[in-house]
Amino acid sequence: MKIQLFVSPGGYIAERWSKGSLAPPLGLLYIAAVLEKEGYEVSVVPTDILKWGWGQVRREIQDFKPDLIGVTSNTENRFQSFKLIRLAKKALPQALTILGGPHASMASKDCLEHISELDIVVRGEGETTMLELCRSLDKEKDRSSLESVGGISFRFDGQIKTNPPRDPIPDLDSLPFPALHLIPFEKYNFTLEVPGHGKLPAASIISSRGCPFNCNFCATPVNWGRNVRMRSAQNIVSEIESLIQEYGVRVIFFFDDTFNVNPRRVEEICDLIIERGLNIFWKCDVKIDGIDKPLLSKMKKAGLFHLSFGLEAGSERVRNEVINKKINIDDFHHLIQWCHEMDIIPNPFFIFSHPTETWEEAQETIEIIEHYKNKIEASVAVLHIYPGTSLEHTAKECGLFPHNFTWAKKYHSKIITLPEAQGDVPLFQEKLTWAQISELLFRWSQSSGKISIFPKIPRTILKTRSWGDIKRYSIMAYVYLRLKVRGFFKKKTFESFKNN
Repeated sequence: MKIQLFVSPGGYIAERWSKGSLAPPLGLLYIAAVLEKEGYEVSVVPTDILKWGWGQVRREIQDFKPDLIGVTSNTENRFQSFKLIRLAKKALPQALTILGGPHASMASKDCLEHISELDIVVRGEGETTMLELCRSLDKEKDRSSLESVGGISFRFDGQIKTNPPRDPIPDLDSLPFPALHLIPFEKYNFTLEVPGHGKLPAASIISSRGCPFNCNFCATPVNWGRNVRMRSAQNIVSEIESLIQEYGVRVIFFFDDTFNVNPRRVEEICDLIIERGLNIFWKCDVKIDGIDKPLLSKMKKAGLFHLSFGLEAGSERVRNEVINKKINIDDFHHLIQWCHEMDIIPNPFFIFSHPTETWEEAQETIEIIEHYKNKIEASVAVLHIYPGTSLEHTAKECGLFPHNFTWAKKYHSKIITLPEAQGDVPLFQEKLTWAQISELLFRWSQSSGKISIFPKIPRTILKTRSWGDIKRYSIMAYVYLRLKVRGFFKKKTFESFKNN
C-alpha cells in the first residue's frame, strides 16, 4: 500500500509564519515515520513550501498513484484542504481520501456531510489510527474493515459512521522521531531571531501532548485530551542532538501547549542540555503560575531566550470566570520582572472580545499592554471560534452563527472574519463594537512600534467579500485616522508645553 500525505497550497495561515520562515509539518511527519517503520511506502508533499499550484498537485498524485491520500487541516486553512481533497478524488478516483488535523478532528461529521469527495476523517492523534487503518485495508481490501478502526469517521454505503474514539498514545517515547528526511528541510528556511546572534537555523519539537486546563476557546483538551502525556527528558534531548548533528539546528521551538506542566521534567531537560554542552537556544510556552524564579533561572542557563505565556485578559472576572484561566495578575507581573532580570524575551498573549467582556474590562487589557510598552513582545488577537470548543456553543447561543451554519462553506454574511490577519476563522463579537475592537488593535499596534497596516491594505482589499466587510474595513480606517489625529495633537500640545 502506498500513502501520500499533503500540506495544501497556502499552508498554515498565521501571522507569525508570514515572513517566509516556516516550520515543517510535525503531525504528518510523525505519521509518516510510523508508517515507514512498518514498511509502507510513504510520500510527504508540503505543497506550501514547494510553492506548487493545483495543476502540479494533480500531476504528483497521478504520478505517485497512492492508495491513500491524506491531507492535514486546521481551521485557518480548511478551505484549501477541502479543495485538495476534491482535486485528489478527481485525479485518482480509486484512491481513498483522508482528512486529519485539528479542524477535521473537531468537525468530522460536518466535513463528511459537506464534502462528498471525502472518504475518511481521522480524529485526534493520527499515528496509531493511520497504521491500523492501513493494516485493515491491506488485510480486507474493503471499506467494511474500517468499522473496527478506532478514532475515525467514514462514509460507507451512503451513510456516515463514527467509530468510538481511540485512547491517546500512552508512551510518546515509543514513537519514532518525525520523518524529516521525507521533506526538503532546507527549503523551509526556518530561522528564529536570537538577540546578539541574529537569525539562526531552527526546528520545532513536540515534547508533550494534551492540556490539563480548560480555557473556553481552546480545542486542545478536546482534541488531545486533558491528560498530558510527556516524553522523557532523555528522549527529547536525543532528538535535539539529532537535529543539531543532521540539520545544523541552533534553536529549538518547543511546540507544546504547556511546556511546564511538570516542572521536574523541565529541570531534567535543562540538566541534560547543560551536561551535554549542546549550546543551543530555545523558546517555549508556559503557564504563568507553574514557574518560579529558580526554575526560570535554570531554563535560562540551558538556553532559554524567549518565553510565551497567556494572560488573555486584564480583567480578573473575564480571565477567571469567562475563560477559566485561573491566573493571579501578580504572578504575571512577577514573571515579566524575572524575564527582564534574566534577559529573556517575555511574550504574553492577549485576546480581545471575550463573551460578556465590556469596554471597561477590555481597557484593563490594553492598559497592561501599554504599561509594558517596549518591554514585552505582546501577541494579540480577536477571539477566534473553533469547532468543538465551549466557545462554539456560546457563539451559537448568542446567535453569532446562523442555524444553517457549516464550517465547510465560505462567506456567510453573518460570519465575521479577518482572513488577511487572523486566518479564515470566525471571530467572536458580542459586547464590544467593531470600532472598539479596532481601537484596541491599533493601540496595541502603536504600543509595539513594529506593526504597520499599510502592507496589508492591498491584500485586504482583494479579499473583501461583502458589504459587511466593506463596512468593517471602513470603520477600521476611520478609527485608525482618528487615533492618528489624536496622537498628532497630543504631540503638538506636549511640544508646545515643553517649549513654553
